[in-house]
Amino acid sequence: MAHTTNYQNTFIEVSEDCPAEYGIEPPIAENLSIAALHYRLIIEQPYTRTSDDVLFETHALRKGIDPDDADARAEFFSRGQACLRASPISKRYGWGTHHDAEGRVALYPRESEEYAALAANADLTHKRAMRSSRARG
Repeated sequence: MAHTTNYQNTFIEVSEDCPAEYGIEPPIAENLSIAALHYRLIIEQPYTRTSDDVLFETHALRKGIDPDDADARAEFFSRGQACLRASPISKRYGWGTHHDAEGRVALYPRESEEYAALAANADLTHKRAMRSSRARG
């Protein structure tokens, strides 16, 4: 059974404990982090990839797999994968993700007018990115 992480007509707002007051580009290092790859794949071509596309391409790039390998993609999604609600771009770097009617995704910095408009849009499903810190007890 194939799993999916795609959302449609959904806005994922930054996590409640996101430390960034505005959208910050994740740092670029020799080995690109998951956050840097998610950011690059989405910001350079907004509304061209679904969440599944972003997650598999990130996995493929980090593992040296051809991103067009359908068998590798099927194997990747044969197990459940964390969705973009778990991505550091929304948990740590201050970016909301909008998923359109076809599930394609774009990024919006939390301080932008576009972010505020999407956050107030009653026609969208609203989710929060997952918290980074666990409740202490």
